[in-house]
Amino acid sequence: MNKLEQSQTPLLSRLMEYAQSGVTPFHMPGHKMGKGAPDQWKEFVGKNVLSIDITEVLGTDDLHEPYDVIKEAQILAAQAFGADETYFLVNGTTCGIQAMIMACCAPDDKIAIPRNAHRSIIGGIILSGAYPVYLDPEVDDTLGIALGITVDTVKQVLDDYPDCKAVLLINPTFHGIASSLKDIVDLAHKREVLVLVDEAHGPHLSFHSQLPISAMASGADACAQSSHKLLGSLTQTSLLHVQGAYIDRERLRAMLRLVQSTSPSYILMASLDAARHQMVQEGKAILQRTIDLAERTREEINRIPGLCCMGQEMIKKPSVAALDPTKLLITVKNLGFTGYQADRILREDYQIQMELADVMNILAMITIGDGIEDVQRLVEALRDLANKNIYKKADDNKGYLKLPSTPLLKIMPREAYLRETAFCKLEEARGKISGELVAPYPPGIPVICPGEEISGEIVDYLLEVRASGIHVQGPADVSLQRIKVIE
Repeated sequence: MNKLEQSQTPLLSRLMEYAQSGVTPFHMPGHKMGKGAPDQWKEFVGKNVLSIDITEVLGTDDLHEPYDVIKEAQILAAQAFGADETYFLVNGTTCGIQAMIMACCAPDDKIAIPRNAHRSIIGGIILSGAYPVYLDPEVDDTLGIALGITVDTVKQVLDDYPDCKAVLLINPTFHGIASSLKDIVDLAHKREVLVLVDEAHGPHLSFHSQLPISAMASGADACAQSSHKLLGSLTQTSLLHVQGAYIDRERLRAMLRLVQSTSPSYILMASLDAARHQMVQEGKAILQRTIDLAERTREEINRIPGLCCMGQEMIKKPSVAALDPTKLLITVKNLGFTGYQADRILREDYQIQMELADVMNILAMITIGDGIEDVQRLVEALRDLANKNIYKKADDNKGYLKLPSTPLLKIMPREAYLRETAFCKLEEARGKISGELVAPYPPGIPVICPGEEISGEIVDYLLEVRASGIHVQGPADVSLQRIKVIE
């Protein structure tokens, strides 16, 4: 293998060479390097992109058994992100999280996960057959969002379940909240418990000191990152980082082969190679510009009457160790309408699309792709929005309902997911076992997961959610007229 330098892009460069070599392709895909692509598509995306949409041929390596340029690109990524090994993911962070869980947990092994786990984590529990033990995040009633996980919460769960195999954390959260990750890692490792991190919203953390500490720098055993969310790679691209000696690498690779496509996109993989190169070469500078832009925007928004943009004041809370300043959570409830309404108005009247909306808030992500003109347009639209509405003090708990107690797990999630289910009227679901996940947003914490008993308290809560028009994620019937139960 050639000597590797961070100035190189092994995979992207090899694909460019192949595209320019004059080769006549008698291999997949069918459009043959763009020659057979639909005209409208080809005209819009360009010939260069289509020319590197190829398959595993001589010189382009194999994602599932890398030995050449993909292996080199992954080695460079591991060096850049501070990992021992890095794997390219083309099925999103979802497949990385699921591979981590399946590599570390056999059926019935206990794993501690946040109660506000992303559906990919629940999917990993179902695929692995692991037994979930829940970590309850603190919830901010004023904002209606889940915060981080405290060290004490992890300690209590590990005390209660000393045979727990692993702890999986979401760090940072969608809203940019980071827990005391290093302290949690140290606690878990003293008990010989693995630490896995869903770092979907933290691919940029390694490249600037003003951002929360990354999972690899914290000593975590593995993490999966959504490179496409905050770096310059294409949608669906992610990275899985591993370090230390406690995860069986061959088992992990076997699980990745199980959950990743056998026809990985070389366009996607090349964008990962290029994004790594960009961050190593200029990441600190462009992230500094991004952070400064976000902080300036936060200050301007906070000067608009009726609006509040979450900031460093959150670090006073015990479950918030750090905050990613590039996430702008804007609370609009004091303007007299919901985040959903504000989101729609911004899109329809101002041609501004936010990342997320809930009952009380809207979320803007400031990334390396934003400029001063972009954020100024947002600020002016918000100012105009505020001026058009009567400023009034809202009830701090408007739209947020206190969560019911975590229900009893009656059937393992994997078994529950595979069992026959039937729809049941919500009002008649008391005492039945759920066949699906239901998570009202806010705060995005599942009220019920597959295999758990639907208590009367949960039914009453979901009836209130339904009456309030709060958005829910997970159920087949999002109107909550019915819920799936185990037959």
